[in-house]
Amino acid sequence: MTFDDFKLNRQLLNAVAEAGYEQPTPIQVQAIPLAMAGHDVLGIAQTGTGKTAAYLLPVLMKTKFAQGQHPRVLILAPTRELVMQIDAAIAELGKYTDIRHLALYGGIGPKTQIEAVQKGVDILVATPGRFMDIYLRGEIGVKQLNTMVMDEADKMMDMGFMPQIRKILEVIPVKRQNMLFSATFPAKVEELSYEFLEFPMRVEVTPQASTADMVTQKLYAVPNFKTKINLLAHLLSDEAASRVIVFARSKETADNIYKFLARKVVADDRIRVLHANKGQNTRINSMEAFKEGNIRVLVTTDVTARGIDVNEVSHVINFDVPLIYEDYVHRIGRTGRANRSGEAVTFMTIAEEYHVAKIEKIIRMPIPRESIPAAVEIPETPFDEQQAYLREIDNQRKKEDPTFKGAFHDKKGVPTKGRPTPPRGKSPQNPKAPSAKFKPGSPRRRKT
Repeated sequence: MTFDDFKLNRQLLNAVAEAGYEQPTPIQVQAIPLAMAGHDVLGIAQTGTGKTAAYLLPVLMKTKFAQGQHPRVLILAPTRELVMQIDAAIAELGKYTDIRHLALYGGIGPKTQIEAVQKGVDILVATPGRFMDIYLRGEIGVKQLNTMVMDEADKMMDMGFMPQIRKILEVIPVKRQNMLFSATFPAKVEELSYEFLEFPMRVEVTPQASTADMVTQKLYAVPNFKTKINLLAHLLSDEAASRVIVFARSKETADNIYKFLARKVVADDRIRVLHANKGQNTRINSMEAFKEGNIRVLVTTDVTARGIDVNEVSHVINFDVPLIYEDYVHRIGRTGRANRSGEAVTFMTIAEEYHVAKIEKIIRMPIPRESIPAAVEIPETPFDEQQAYLREIDNQRKKEDPTFKGAFHDKKGVPTKGRPTPPRGKSPQNPKAPSAKFKPGSPRRRKT
């Protein structure tokens, strides 16, 4: 099948050809005809398989040309990076049309975005929070909206956007076409789909939460944080790791990894760190530099797990195992894109084995284990770090079995360090102790 079979107009076909799309992907083959026929569509496919074009081509075909002052299409996405990526895709696919499109996201002041809205727009791509912010200022007219698309709905649920999404659904016209696309489809998103979609046509080209076939997965069992750092440095010493994304669980860990790598492994101008505390201009510049190949290593949190589309990413390294298990699919989906091979490496401590088992259940396959290379130094685990791991394992077992006491539960009269509580006052165990009513040597109080 070719894109000509979709009966797209010549402007779109020319843009598709110039973008390098030769044949439609399975999700595009199934979703585009349904969307162009006006059906509500629920699309589930692996990340990196062309979901964005699967809804943008029908949207652009339906919108056709610039018209009126107010938007006719609203596309919601969870992160600024993904909003910018979708807006860039509209610019690429709609380059031979006069359709006006605009990206709305936080991190910068709304003044410039409001001015752009006032000039007239046909397609809005927005995060839910920024859309409601500008709408409540009375700057966005919604009466002309006839199409709504929700991209990565599962991530929006995890990020707590549900109240804002419900407010948006209350104010936009009821009569509209709806599309929802994602790589994963947990139960809470299924509940949302009942509110959001009307008699949807479900398109599931692969089982939800499947990993891409072009990605080689590896798992290293590591004893501690320092071993993770040493193993990361060893992997980056390989020239085959030409463009790498390192995912960390927290902003603090991401900063620490960046400082270490910039000091000892990667030239300072070839590495960047990206997380929610970075300013919007810094985030945009870092993403652009990474896409252009000016940066070899991008250290980041899950802020970019669904917001970066770079075909040449050679390696994804999960420095920490994600606690939102579906994010594993999105993280490793940053490599192995557009029929290119890639490698996804995960580091796992004893406290993360629990989460890896849950991920393996979701992706319906074991992640192949690898031995730590002999060249990697494995330092001894500090006592405090080992205790933290054991305490976390206790909490995990308590989740599975509420009756489980664990090694760190509080015993009556015994602090967590194991020392018995010293008896206070006169007692059979301490008969010589002074009375607890007053301290020795202190004057007695007279009753007044």
